[in-house]
Amino acid sequence: MHHSPTLTRTLLLTLAFAVALAGCTRITLVYRNLDTLIPWSLNDYLAMNAEQQRGFKADLREHLSWHCKTQLPDYLNWLERLQRQVASGSVDEQTLRARYTEAREAVQVIAVEITPTTVELLRDLDDRQLKVLEDKFDEQRRERREKYLDPPLDRQIRDRADRMQERLEDWVGRLSAEQRQRVLAWSHALGDQNRRWIDNRDQWQQALVEALAQRHSPAFPERMASLLQDREAHWTEAYRQTFERNEQAGIDLALDLYAMSTETQRARLISRLEGIRKDFSSLRCLRD
Repeated sequence: MHHSPTLTRTLLLTLAFAVALAGCTRITLVYRNLDTLIPWSLNDYLAMNAEQQRGFKADLREHLSWHCKTQLPDYLNWLERLQRQVASGSVDEQTLRARYTEAREAVQVIAVEITPTTVELLRDLDDRQLKVLEDKFDEQRRERREKYLDPPLDRQIRDRADRMQERLEDWVGRLSAEQRQRVLAWSHALGDQNRRWIDNRDQWQQALVEALAQRHSPAFPERMASLLQDREAHWTEAYRQTFERNEQAGIDLALDLYAMSTETQRARLISRLEGIRKDFSSLRCLRD
């Protein structure tokens, strides 16, 4: 999965990293600095004036406080359940799907929470800021296609496997030859997924641009709620047709790699999960 930020998704995805386990080696460091990182990311897309910045930062502080006090405890429990299952050897398709469903539900809660702030921020954009945003989207679209679609398909498959291997080794250490071959087989099974992913992303961004063109309409809040909270409604047909198959391929990969894992790899994974859980448990906002 690729996590290049877009304007309205920046807050959502940066908060949601805590339940997605995207492979960041310093998750708690990022979390502690979201009040700086999120505004900085937004400035890649538009130049907020001083009044907009003040209002957004005030809303952001409230969102981060809400997330830490109401969502982070659930995330800690999620980590503990996952850690316990890895340690006991009780990782199967049912438990993986349960953890995945919990993570997806947590992201949905965040999407609902930040929708009013997103509507307020985007409705206040002037035409110049909207043009900056559209230009940034166009630039990113070209860069994505150059990086992920211009190479021949066999190279795309190899690169996808390399990216997955790098993420996995951050959690469990060096993969065996058998595990690396399994990752490559997973990437082959996804085939032309880069194109489906990019076309789907482009369609979502275009829907956002069209909504922003009508940002002063009474229907704008409802359109933004749909874009943020009901993303499946905006999928391309090609992406929709392969989503469940690709999801199953990811679960099968995780199960096979776990079955192939050594005691050393499992111990490293358990240690990483425990370290993250302890770091998050020490956050002051949980004790206030």
